[in-house]
Amino acid sequence: MRIACVQLGVEGGAVTANVERALARIRTAAAAGADVVVLPELFDVGYFAFEAYARAAESVAGDRLSRFAAAAADEGVHVLAGTVVEDLAASAADGVVVPATEGLANTAVLFDRTGDRRLVYRKRHLFGYGSEETNRMVPGESTPVVEIDDVCVGVTTCYDLRFPEQFRRLVDSGIDCVLVPSAWPYPRVEHWRTLGRARAIENLAYVATVNGSGTFDGDALCGRTSVYDPWGTTLASAGDEPTTVTADVDPNRVATVREEFPALHDRR
Repeated sequence: MRIACVQLGVEGGAVTANVERALARIRTAAAAGADVVVLPELFDVGYFAFEAYARAAESVAGDRLSRFAAAAADEGVHVLAGTVVEDLAASAADGVVVPATEGLANTAVLFDRTGDRRLVYRKRHLFGYGSEETNRMVPGESTPVVEIDDVCVGVTTCYDLRFPEQFRRLVDSGIDCVLVPSAWPYPRVEHWRTLGRARAIENLAYVATVNGSGTFDGDALCGRTSVYDPWGTTLASAGDEPTTVTADVDPNRVATVREEFPALHDRR
């Protein structure tokens, strides 16, 4: 399974431009042979554009995400719409199971090759340090997994990287690969590099950390999108400019590494 991690250049509050840019990158990645295209956290509105959250919020069955479902079907590729601001009341009205009947959530939505919605993940650990996320968002309550081309995939978001117990739950669900859409800023570059690699090493799984690129009123995303294999080896990585990082994920490699080094069996 080839994943294309889109390190998108994000403009704060410029939803229309960000969406068009993301759709173009999906088409390019699919044409280059990607099986899964992953977008970063709040790629449509920009993480630090807090005042624009309510204006940008929609149901996961809304018109904007429907364009990404259509792109997945048109290009024959799986698409993780990295995260968006979800209007929980609107989703509930559309028959979607939600953690609360009102408020906003930081939500990742995975569409399959036919455009069907296969996974919805709402960020569980909301970031409060120098951020308004905890005041504006409702945390998620579940960490689902899904099979993509015989690869068991889980999703976490950005700050979740600091909570290894969440990744252990994913391991217990059988994951081979974790996709981590993020909006990770400077100056915590070493944290970003270390935590993604650590989650891969300790869980003997692929981890793809997908960051954005851009500056928002003094806050700048550090990029450095990376894919780590089950040994924690960096398969592909980027600097801080917009680009796409690609790597192949092999579930047989996960099984082999876990058999050669059965640390997960020694948990107590």
